[in-house]
Amino acid sequence: MAPMVPEPGWELPSNKTRTCSTLATMNWHLPTDLPSDEAAVVEREAQVWRPLADAARELVDLCVMSDVEEDEVRAAHADVETAVARLRKVRRTQTLGQEHLTGGRRRPWGNPVIGLRNPIAPPLAVRSDPSGRAETDFHCGAPYEGPPGLVHGGVVSLLLDQVLGHAVGAAGRPGMTGTLTIVYRQGTPLGDLRIEAWIDREEGIKTWAKAHVIGPNGVTAEAEGVFILPRAVREQQTS
Repeated sequence: MAPMVPEPGWELPSNKTRTCSTLATMNWHLPTDLPSDEAAVVEREAQVWRPLADAARELVDLCVMSDVEEDEVRAAHADVETAVARLRKVRRTQTLGQEHLTGGRRRPWGNPVIGLRNPIAPPLAVRSDPSGRAETDFHCGAPYEGPPGLVHGGVVSLLLDQVLGHAVGAAGRPGMTGTLTIVYRQGTPLGDLRIEAWIDREEGIKTWAKAHVIGPNGVTAEAEGVFILPRAVREQQTS
């Protein structure tokens, strides 16, 4: 099996407080042969927006975990409102995904799991290989809590769905999730976790893939997804 490799050109988030932060570089199946001038523009934008999103992720964590005095909370609120007013001056007419579609490296920047610009994204860093396997090591903190001390089950499902998508995409079978079945074996504790995903079988336009979450006490949740090859991809492969 070829070693799993991350997509080049991405760096670790710089935030000091990990909410559900990455332990490796981000992987997403986008063009890697961009012209040098376009690649430089993309990297410059990443350098500008990444620190803001990192700070916003830490702010989310502190909204949950900070225990400062009320006056400090009010002062912080005023500072946040000032920042919001500054950013609100110019608003996009389309989402990053809509604007860049499948051909642009900025497309996943708004993704709620791996998005560089999305502060609700952990963001996960996924490594994958063409055999149809994917893996990620990450940390889920207080903002993702459901039951006391445990990751919310809906968050677990969200993360599994994303990594399953990386597995099928890496094998040249990118697909939309048709069905997703989750079996929760035990509570998933907040803290350091791992997800592994792999393709189980293929049939026509359908790909079955499986994945599991691993915590300090073993597997906490298992998933099986059926992914449907989009019509546009099918037509491209047959043309």
